[in-house]
Amino acid sequence: MTTRFPKVKRPTKFEHFLNRAEVVSEMSTCLRRKIGAIIVSMDGVELSSGYVGSPRGTEHCIDTGVCLRRELNIAPGERYELCRSVHAEQNAIINAARTGVSIVGGEMYLSSERNKEAYDSSRGENDRIYGPCMICKKLIINAGITKVHMRERGVGVKSYDVRELKQLLAQEEDKIRESLRPKKDK
Repeated sequence: MTTRFPKVKRPTKFEHFLNRAEVVSEMSTCLRRKIGAIIVSMDGVELSSGYVGSPRGTEHCIDTGVCLRRELNIAPGERYELCRSVHAEQNAIINAARTGVSIVGGEMYLSSERNKEAYDSSRGENDRIYGPCMICKKLIINAGITKVHMRERGVGVKSYDVRELKQLLAQEEDKIRESLRPKKDK
């Protein structure tokens, strides 16, 4: 006689990789956000991971308790050069390079959770998925990654292919260009 066990629902591969990115995000050292990234090969093998944190061998923001961008009231998506952290997407790409793993053709999965106290709810900063920043978009495109899937805790999931990343990059460049144009007097 065969004993039947109840069927167990397991996550889809998509859900599993987003969950893996969330586990990686637990190592984040940023005061504003926990972000984790994993890169998965075309055939579903995890190749590399990274989380947002200070460069190797330097003090982490969670240890110093200081976020310069927050102190200067800098909005999300602006002035990343003032941040001491390396983004999760960047670290995942760097870690693949450090170990000699090709990520060409792979997909990136991101998990993000905001520290709501670090964001301005009056500007709607807690209600949207930002996706990779301009710098990370460029790195992702040049690294040969074909898709990015991002889950923002409490907001939702969004996916981007390379074409969409290029379009978003162009739109961001247009916004910057427009913001730098001299304002005409009325």
